[in-house]
Amino acid sequence: MKNIDFIKFLKESTKNFTPVIDKSFSETDFFPIDLSSANNSLKSIDFSSSSTVEQYITEYLKRNKAKVAYGGYLEQRAIYQRSSHFNQQNPETERNIHLGIDLWVEAGTDVLAVLDGEIHSFKDNTNFGDYGPTIILKHQISNTFFYTLYGHLSRESLKHIQPGQIFKQGEVIAQLGSAEVNGDYAPHLHFQIIKEIGNFIGDYLGVCSKKDLMYFSENCPDPNLILKLNY
Repeated sequence: MKNIDFIKFLKESTKNFTPVIDKSFSETDFFPIDLSSANNSLKSIDFSSSSTVEQYITEYLKRNKAKVAYGGYLEQRAIYQRSSHFNQQNPETERNIHLGIDLWVEAGTDVLAVLDGEIHSFKDNTNFGDYGPTIILKHQISNTFFYTLYGHLSRESLKHIQPGQIFKQGEVIAQLGSAEVNGDYAPHLHFQIIKEIGNFIGDYLGVCSKKDLMYFSENCPDPNLILKLNY
């Protein structure tokens, strides 16, 4: 399927706001946040400290009378410079462009299957700055297959699942993890669409370099095509 057709297909896969975390949140509970390198208000934030970032996001939500901060698709971020996992020592291959959408909310929050699907794979990605516990769902609509990735989960979330296990749209598949298990981030869900997953098992790049941006932006379209937050 050509990329323009796949984008149209994703748009049509949901009609309205489609939750991927706790159903008790309404669309008005979500508020956009800019965590890009271009946001000068972040210059004083110590992104090497997950607790400091969590405090910043908590205060940000209070100021904006919201419950969930979201955003980050194709956002270039400085936060990845703290970890060698992102090749920050080489400017040509440094990975700092975010390929999913992040939903910043408390640890323990339920994570939902965004559409009907089955578990493709799961894994605890334990590199510093990585996803931590991760689940990937495989979806089929008509004759089209694609995948959704749910990162930064709790370890408990991986204990009672198996490949091929079926989940209906809106069913709870996991809970969000704390900084101690989620790659050392403030609690949040990394949600990503993957068109072609190749041989990846329980993992897929969630951050890419400028050099590889064209390929990955096409293979990982904007997750908000499905979620429809503030569409």
